[in-house]
Amino acid sequence: MHMEPGIVDSTKIVLSYATASACALYAAKLSLDHVRQEGALSLLLRSALAALLVFVFFEVFPHAPVGVSEVHLILGSSLFLILGAAPTAIGLAAGLALQSLFFEPQDLAQYGMNVTTLLAALFAMQAVAKRVLPAKLAYVDLGYAHVLKMSVVFQGGIVAWVAFWTLYGRGIGAETLQSVGSFGAAYMSVVLLEPLIDLGVLAAAKWLRARSGARGSVLLTHRLHHAA
Repeated sequence: MHMEPGIVDSTKIVLSYATASACALYAAKLSLDHVRQEGALSLLLRSALAALLVFVFFEVFPHAPVGVSEVHLILGSSLFLILGAAPTAIGLAAGLALQSLFFEPQDLAQYGMNVTTLLAALFAMQAVAKRVLPAKLAYVDLGYAHVLKMSVVFQGGIVAWVAFWTLYGRGIGAETLQSVGSFGAAYMSVVLLEPLIDLGVLAAAKWLRARSGARGSVLLTHRLHHAA
C-alpha cells in the first residue's frame, strides 16, 4: 500500500497533510476514550506492541510491488481484534514511520498518503465491526464470516485509497487504470488469507484463556474475551 514517489507531485500532495491530520484527530479521540475506559498504561503498552508488529509486517514479511504500489500482509484486523482500535491506529502510524525513517526514507514524502490509507481503512473497519459483529459474542467466539467481513472492509479500504491517490495524482488514463486494477486484484487476494490468520490468532487467545483461566490483560482488549 506504499505509494510510489512521484505519483502525486508536490503541488498536490498538500491534500495528504489534511487527510492525515483528520485521521490523527480521530485517532486522538479514540485514544482518549481508551484511556478513560482501560487506562493509559494499556494504551501505551498495546500501542508499542502494535508498532513493533506493524514494523515487522512491513519490513520482514514478504511483500511485492504490483501496479502502482506494493502488496503487504498488514493484519490490521488481527491487531484490531487483539489490541483494540486506538492502539492499532497508533501502531500503524508509528510502525509506518519507523520503516520510513530507518529503511525507506524515500517514502517520507508519501507518509501522509500512506498513513491516511491505513488509518481510514482501520476506522471504516471499526465502524463496520460495531454494526456486524454480534454484541453477545466475545471476539474469540467469532466465526469465519465475521472476520471475513472485517478483512474485506480493511483491505478494500486500502485499495480504494490507493486508487484515489493514484487517480488524483496521475489523472484517469488507460495505463493508470490498468495499474490500479492490477494492484487491486493482487491486494484483494489477501482477503482469502487474512481471515484464516485472524481465526488462528483468536483460537490461540481462546486456548490461552481456557488454559490459564485469565479473562483480562493490560495487553489485550476487553472485548477479546467478553461480550459487548
